[in-house]
Amino acid sequence: MSQTNKTIAITGGAGFIGSHLVRLFVNKYPRYRVVNIDVLTYAGNLNNLKDIESKENYIFEHADICDEQKIDQLFSAYHFDAIIHLAAESHVDRSIMDPLAFVRTNVLGTGVLLNTARKYWTDSSQTLFYHVSTDEVYGSLGETGFFTETTPYDPRSPYSASKAASDHLVMAYYHTYDLPVVLSNCSNNYGSYHFPEKLIPLMINNILQNKPLPVYGKGENIRDWLWVEDHVKAIDTIFHQGKTGEKYNIGGFNEWKNIDLVKLLCRIMDKKLQREPGTSEKLITYVKDRAGHDLRYAIDATKLNKELGWSPSLQFEEGLEKTVDWYLQNQDWVKDVTSGHYQQYYNEQYNKR
Repeated sequence: MSQTNKTIAITGGAGFIGSHLVRLFVNKYPRYRVVNIDVLTYAGNLNNLKDIESKENYIFEHADICDEQKIDQLFSAYHFDAIIHLAAESHVDRSIMDPLAFVRTNVLGTGVLLNTARKYWTDSSQTLFYHVSTDEVYGSLGETGFFTETTPYDPRSPYSASKAASDHLVMAYYHTYDLPVVLSNCSNNYGSYHFPEKLIPLMINNILQNKPLPVYGKGENIRDWLWVEDHVKAIDTIFHQGKTGEKYNIGGFNEWKNIDLVKLLCRIMDKKLQREPGTSEKLITYVKDRAGHDLRYAIDATKLNKELGWSPSLQFEEGLEKTVDWYLQNQDWVKDVTSGHYQQYYNEQYNKR
C-alpha cells in the first residue's frame, strides 16, 4: 500500500494488539484516516486509546464484525481502502469453555468482512485485506524445528481451529475472487494494555497481590515471545511492503519454558517491589494441564527479515522490564479492566450518540 491519503479500517482496535496498531498508524501516518471498529467485549477498552482519541485522523465505530448490515453501512460511509483485521476471540481457555463464540467471531466475522470487501472493492488495484493471525494454527512442535510459512496447519484447540478456518477463508477469497490479501501469523505477544487473563499480566498482577501463580502441568510448555510494539511495527512493514497473496511469520526468536518465564518474572518483581529474593517464587502453584495443550511453538521469521527487513528491536529481558514497569505504574487501568468500570466510560462517551 502506498502512503497516500487513505482510509484504513482496523478491526479490534480497542484490544491489546489492536490499540498499539491504531496508535502507531494514527501518529505515524497523519494522512491516513484510521477507523477503529470494535464491539468492546471484556478485552476491548477505549481507555487504551485515550492519548489519541482527539486526533483528527482517528474515528471510533462501535460495531460487531458479524453484523452484516452494520459492516455494510461502514463500508458505504467510509469507502475503506484497506482493512487490517485483528478482531478476534483469542483466549484458549475461554475457547474450551465456549467454542461457538470463537466460531462466530473468528470465522463468521471474518467471512462478513471479506464478503463486504468483495462487494465494495470493484477496483482492487489500490485495496488490501490484511488478516492478522496466530502461530497456534500450526499446532504443536516437538523439541526441534520451527514453524515456517509452508508448515501444514494442525490446530489443537477451538481457538486455533477458528483462526485456522479464518486464515483459509482469507486465502480462498484471494484465489477465488482475486481479493487482494496478505496474512501474518505471530507468536505470543507481551507488553502494555494486555488483559490480565493472559500469562504475563496475570502473573504480574498475582505477584503484586500475593496470590497463587497457576502454572499448567510442570510448566514445560515452550512459547516464542515478542514485544507487542515490535509486532505492530512488523504489521506496518507488511502492510506497506508485503506482496499480495503472501503470508509472513512474525516471531521473536525468543523461546521460553513457561516455568522459566514465571521464575524470571518473580525475580524481576521481587527486585521492583524490594522483596526478599525468592519471595514471589513461593507463590508458584502447579495446576492440572490444559486440555490439548500444545508443547512448543517456535516461529521462523526469516522470510520477513530477508524480504522486508524486519527484526525485533528489544531483547526479552528489557521488554519484560518495561512491561512490569508499565503494570506497576498503571494499576488503575488494571483495576478498571478487571472490574468492568471502563464500560462506564464507553457508555458515557458513545451510547448517547
